[in-house]
Amino acid sequence: MNTWGLSAEYTTRPAAMGDAENAVVLFNRCAQELTGERPHDAENQRIEWHTPEFDLDRDTRIVLDRHGTVVGYAEIWDLEEPHVRVHGWGRVDPDHRGRGIGSWLLRWQEDRAQCAVERAPDGARVTLGHGALSKDASTQALLRSFGFEPVRSFCRMVIEMDGPPPPAVWPDGVAVRAFEPDQDLERTVRSVRDAFSDHWGHVDSPFDEELKFWRHWITEEKDFDPTLWTLAMADGEVVGTCLGWPKRHEDDALGWIDVLGVVRPWRRRGLALALLRHAFCSFYARGKRKVGLGVDATSLTGANELYEKAGMRNVRESIAFEKELRPGRDLARRTLQEEGVGDGSG
Repeated sequence: MNTWGLSAEYTTRPAAMGDAENAVVLFNRCAQELTGERPHDAENQRIEWHTPEFDLDRDTRIVLDRHGTVVGYAEIWDLEEPHVRVHGWGRVDPDHRGRGIGSWLLRWQEDRAQCAVERAPDGARVTLGHGALSKDASTQALLRSFGFEPVRSFCRMVIEMDGPPPPAVWPDGVAVRAFEPDQDLERTVRSVRDAFSDHWGHVDSPFDEELKFWRHWITEEKDFDPTLWTLAMADGEVVGTCLGWPKRHEDDALGWIDVLGVVRPWRRRGLALALLRHAFCSFYARGKRKVGLGVDATSLTGANELYEKAGMRNVRESIAFEKELRPGRDLARRTLQEEGVGDGSG
């Protein structure tokens, strides 16, 4: 069904599981144009589309040309209460840009995002977020034309090790061990929630809902390796986490740190740096000479400064855009309300 002025040469419908391979061709074509990489994988796309509560009929749209080729795609992520920060993602084939597909997909996303407004708490501010690489001028221009505004920058940071990295130096009272899936998932999720409650844009969500998403990913993701998930323990509690993955889909040589966090009482003791260096040593022992992670460019907890201190450098920047769907009381973290809570975790 075509609305909002999309050319009759295109048709639209929700994505289906059988579209994964063709959708990934589109995603990788777009990524390769901007970064030279092909980061998407059909198996992982199916895992993502199987995320609990994600509904392909409700939350996705694809655009097909007259030959049935997928030339556009958009999705909306609005799975958890309190439904105040909705996130959109989309791609348009480079050969089909300038024909209204991106505008059609954004209009669909805004229309779909209105469901969040209806579900959000009374009086709460609701926003729709999007991201664009700093070098992607066309996407940025499109978002601005629809009333989106840049609100934050995020970086990919990488270290390239030409020799063994410095060993970790652990604070007194900390014991370190690998994650054990059968007994550690709930305590790990609670620790990460605590650590990331001080991060820009954080919104408190129900614990059981978040736990369900974590369980889905560690169960379904083929590259999950619990020996790369490090827990810092003190008095029987998880006070710091460093959760790594053996590679990125676009670069088998790149070890990846997905989460690095320290709970508030244990900050400013060197624990975040110790966890980071421990991860570097673990990856180095496995033959990895590059390790990367993503970080808020102006992290409220000073994470970017920590990573620079550890020898990492910024290799890519993206910009977060937001559009207000409904004004009101902002439930998302924008500043730190207390002084002295940062030590570079996250």
